[in-house]
Amino acid sequence: MELFPVHTPPGFDPHTLLAPLAAALAGEGPAVAPHIDENQSFTGELPNDEIAAVLSTSGSTGAPKQTMLSVDALAASAMGTAYALKSEGQWLLTLPVHYVAGFQVLVRSLYAGTRPWAMDLSTSFSPARFTEAAGELTDKVRFTSLVPTQLHRLLEDPTPETIKVLQRFNAILLGGAAVSDALRHRARSHGLNIVRTYGMSETSGGCVYDGVPLEGVELTNDEGRLWISGPVLADGYLGQPELTREKFPFNSGRRWFRTDDDGTLDGNGVLTVHGRVDDVIITGGLKVSAVAVSSAIEGMAGVSEALVLGIPHPEWGAQVAAAVVGSVNPDAVRRHAQEQLGAHAAPKIVLTLDKLPMLANGKPDRLAVRALFEQSVL
Repeated sequence: MELFPVHTPPGFDPHTLLAPLAAALAGEGPAVAPHIDENQSFTGELPNDEIAAVLSTSGSTGAPKQTMLSVDALAASAMGTAYALKSEGQWLLTLPVHYVAGFQVLVRSLYAGTRPWAMDLSTSFSPARFTEAAGELTDKVRFTSLVPTQLHRLLEDPTPETIKVLQRFNAILLGGAAVSDALRHRARSHGLNIVRTYGMSETSGGCVYDGVPLEGVELTNDEGRLWISGPVLADGYLGQPELTREKFPFNSGRRWFRTDDDGTLDGNGVLTVHGRVDDVIITGGLKVSAVAVSSAIEGMAGVSEALVLGIPHPEWGAQVAAAVVGSVNPDAVRRHAQEQLGAHAAPKIVLTLDKLPMLANGKPDRLAVRALFEQSVL
């Protein structure tokens, strides 16, 4: 099986990927491998002729892996999305196609027989460019996929035109990072149909919508860690058979993906994701949820975004550190976190930033934020 690498630098026209992707999905062409790094190499053999795409993970917490997605997995994801949203329609592409959320917009469009419209991704995300691009959609049924940072910027100081085009979407998929209560409330106040998604490259993108798994997807919890099974699973990692066996084991006749997330299921099987397993910070022997701290901080007046991490400390084991976007006093942040969650959850380090460092897919760059924390304590 051949591989067709496609360099997708800023300014790349994603529509040019539609033809080779259609051929790959039909089994009539090589698997496509969109990538942003022109020096990226693809080493290893594809395990079978069913692989339609190879996508790199974001690398927000370490070295990226090259995930192999089959025709069947991509088809199951696209059909599951259409079933969950109760329709197919035209998509607005707002994310780079070398990441699974952007790539899936192309896949869903091909299966739906519609042509997606892509906003200008040559520079950073802008509400004005989003509004202009959304105005170009022509289908009666319209969808888009955003990350929370994008939606926050759209609703921070929106024009009437921006609100109008947002309300015109039948559904706005929102995933890739935790969604604060404040952002959800703001979206509801404008009457937006937000569908929270959970998934990753290894599950062909979002596989849980508003806590409910897509058709055929099964979830289980093992000591706080979430496991996923179903037809949307990737075939593993290109050139990394040992890691593939570790992350995609067989159990009870089913193949599973071992996530790095802490998730629980209620009595109705609805999923709540509490954050990454490593987002639990052990400080002075006490457990602190980084997601809970960031959510509390984002509830403060004047705060738009917050990212909380654990930074190694010789005495406490780890210390809570918060990067905060907004006009707020660091001492006020500490007091607020202490009042909401207790003294052990109050950040020892508070950095106020104009904006969070971001990856190209709109997710916070956790490695860059961690480096800022480490520099602040030197």
